[in-house]
Amino acid sequence: MTQINKTLNVLVTGGTRGIGREISRMIAEKHVCRMFLDYVQNDEEAQRTKTIVEGFNCEAALLKYNISNPDMIDDMFNEVGKYTSKLDILIHCAAINSFKPLTRIKPNQWDLIMNVNARGFLYCVQKCLPLMNKGCIVAISSLGSRKFIPNYGSLSQTKSALESLVRDLGAELAPRGIRVNGITAGIVGTEAVSRFPLSKLVIEDVLRRTPAGRIGSFADIANLVEFLISPKSDWIIGQNIVIDGGYSLT
Repeated sequence: MTQINKTLNVLVTGGTRGIGREISRMIAEKHVCRMFLDYVQNDEEAQRTKTIVEGFNCEAALLKYNISNPDMIDDMFNEVGKYTSKLDILIHCAAINSFKPLTRIKPNQWDLIMNVNARGFLYCVQKCLPLMNKGCIVAISSLGSRKFIPNYGSLSQTKSALESLVRDLGAELAPRGIRVNGITAGIVGTEAVSRFPLSKLVIEDVLRRTPAGRIGSFADIANLVEFLISPKSDWIIGQNIVIDGGYSLT
């Protein structure tokens, strides 16, 4: 894919590590862009991602705001507004979880996880609308949104809420030329997976039941994002696309 002449303004929440970093890198490689990378922890890794993005001759600004807090989302968009009056792409990668049975989830944990994974997405979309005339919004979800996964905590409920938001926002914003879609990912080799109880056994089970014979990579998710922000996906609106190597078929 050749680079385009138009400079894209891109905001990626959770954009400095794991899947978010690979999405940021992919966009920087494929497009002329100004990229805003939001994160909460690990300044060293955030700076590393900024360096990677800038290596593709794209501008990059690090934004350290916790999107569980609406006031911080306000501050984040105020900072974005210092650089540009428009936003072309919003990618929501930010997510947290507490891997334990739902019967052990505490109220404050439930609130925090829901606020980052779902409410934070909604409020980011609301705040980006004054900056987005036409554009693309992509939210990263997981299979826990639609099937039981032991010890997945409240992540399942927050991802279900996230996918519902994708559907409704997709319908509401399509007339404005804004396409909203989601990616429902199977297990990917992220840092979070290593914290999953009995993670090795879980991965072995997934491998046995996945027709593709492997778990997902960061690039698998980034490649689908690349398609969803391209004109080739113009007729895809409000969809949560499963990408899991066929695992959900078994």
